[in-house]
Amino acid sequence: MKKTVRWEWALPLCALLVALPTHALYKVVGPDGKVTYTDTPPPTSSGSKVTRMGAAGASAANEPSLPLELRQAMQRFPVTLYASKVCEPCDAARQALRQRGVPFTEKLVATQQDAEELTRLSGGRDTPTVTIGAQVLRGYSADVLTSYLDSAGYPRDSRLPANYQPAPASPLTEPPALVRRSGTQAPAAPPAPAVEQPSAVQPSASGIRF
Repeated sequence: MKKTVRWEWALPLCALLVALPTHALYKVVGPDGKVTYTDTPPPTSSGSKVTRMGAAGASAANEPSLPLELRQAMQRFPVTLYASKVCEPCDAARQALRQRGVPFTEKLVATQQDAEELTRLSGGRDTPTVTIGAQVLRGYSADVLTSYLDSAGYPRDSRLPANYQPAPASPLTEPPALVRRSGTQAPAAPPAPAVEQPSAVQPSASGIRF
């Protein structure tokens, strides 16, 4: 059964995104807890906590050729796809992101250690899992993925340069170093985990958590 996004969650986020200054570079939390966005940092004596926008999505800063709208979305709400090697829903999610022109990081879930790390990160072992900022989407639904990307500010049509090359997928966890000694054999690789592949996305009941 296909599930759709509850718009009472998504619309407040849309309003927040519209309210942000186009060229905001700093997030400022004042002593009273009030949050503002500005392109000029306040004096250090103000007692405010200042965070430079894009700290969580630093890869966007390394893509100066990308349109500003796309770089801002990447900085605020970076996208990561967690996929397994043989997984039709994973292929569909990957293709949807590429067709829309969303730069994303892909992590492969191939070992028991990978599965445990995915559980720690997302609360489950489902593949595909897509994170958009802090929001976790487990499973694949084209409508749900489209709605969350819209709310995060990603353009509907691809704005990627013709020569853009996506980064290759990489293991979710680094394999442990194997120490080989004379007359000994390296231990066998751990068995692949049982990875769940639900037919429908299961967004968190608490709504968008970007």
